[in-house]
Amino acid sequence: MSHDVYENPLIGRYASPAMSQLWGSQRKFSTWRRLWVALAEAEQQLGLAISDEQLDELRANVDNIDFAAANAHERRLRHDVMAHVHAYGDVCPTAAKIIHLGATSCYVTDNTDLILLREGLQMVRDRLVAVIDRLARFAEE
Repeated sequence: MSHDVYENPLIGRYASPAMSQLWGSQRKFSTWRRLWVALAEAEQQLGLAISDEQLDELRANVDNIDFAAANAHERRLRHDVMAHVHAYGDVCPTAAKIIHLGATSCYVTDNTDLILLREGLQMVRDRLVAVIDRLARFAEE
């Protein structure tokens, strides 16, 4: 199973490849990780004991998601965000203790939804602009 593309019976019929990929698990969870990197960077700037090595480790593994490990953690923890905190920590052992430090689950879930919604709406806008342009050119002809 690919984690790059959102799975739903309607996706294959109606969604563009770009929109399918936008809503795929890979994009969702790598966005969570980008938010955790941003959080750790801000916390370091505020004086928390977060090393450059920890940040480098987090940055290097943003897209390195072990979905099988995340699923195993979720079965054990029964919490999607904590499952991905642990899966990220598995590949970032030096930084494991600072992932999600001081944040709530909504920090990653809500902000990711907002980011992906914005990007999806930008895709729709671009398509609408192209359609309007084509219709205008057709009307002129």
